[in-house]
Amino acid sequence: MGFEVEVPSRPQRIISLVPSQTELLFDLGLGEQMVGITKFCIHPAEKVKNKTIIGGTKNFHFDVINALQPDFIIGNKEENYRDGILQLKENYPVWMSDISNLAEALEMMQQIGLVTNTAVAAEKLTQKIKTFFQKINSTLDLPTAYFIWRKPYMSVGPDTFIHEMLKICGFLNAFSAYNRYPEINAEQLQAANPTLILLSSEPYPFKEKHIQEFRNICPHAIVKLVDGELFSWYGSRLQYSAEYFENLVEEVKAELNFKNSNCRNDKSANQPL
Repeated sequence: MGFEVEVPSRPQRIISLVPSQTELLFDLGLGEQMVGITKFCIHPAEKVKNKTIIGGTKNFHFDVINALQPDFIIGNKEENYRDGILQLKENYPVWMSDISNLAEALEMMQQIGLVTNTAVAAEKLTQKIKTFFQKINSTLDLPTAYFIWRKPYMSVGPDTFIHEMLKICGFLNAFSAYNRYPEINAEQLQAANPTLILLSSEPYPFKEKHIQEFRNICPHAIVKLVDGELFSWYGSRLQYSAEYFENLVEEVKAELNFKNSNCRNDKSANQPL
């Protein structure tokens, strides 16, 4: 956001304003120093339940934050709201991340490790994630639509973290020419004609019952539910994403092969004797 942040040499009262970064702080061994989190910070479940809720990612309860007297606040440019961050900045050191790809996510982890005196743990974590992601070798180049919301349908465009994760999987974003989080109607989805449609578990909780809804629009597409956290959380949860992506790619390949096999069988059956 363009301002300097003076961080205490050893922050002892940390508030996290972002779920994925909250989990990261716990995984770096900073559970004792964590005093406040948002209502959306759900991991690690057994530890966050004992922390004070300071509101949502875009609705801070400043009276609660003031009562906690934090000496370090960690947020994110996209997930938090500018006015709230600027108000916090008047009284506290507020460190912000801005992430749209894997490299920036890894850099964020290392920087947080540096300013919280957990650099060794952060380096181990980032190396682990790098190693896992280097094993992904998908060349599917599969036209894909990824949906994050319903009524209205919302997808993801370029310059987003999910867009980059799709690319790593070998999925070509069907809406890469749109804005970052476009509203998509049924006609636009039909025109895009994706081979694969992914329905995220968050922020809208797509379920099995929604699959047929998209099959009615794109009857030839493969439609699958996916774990939104593993596509969009850019903290330590990334250590689980690579294996998930590898399994997902294999599942999609198997479904493609099955569909292609059925198509060939149908054509053979329709040949004149």
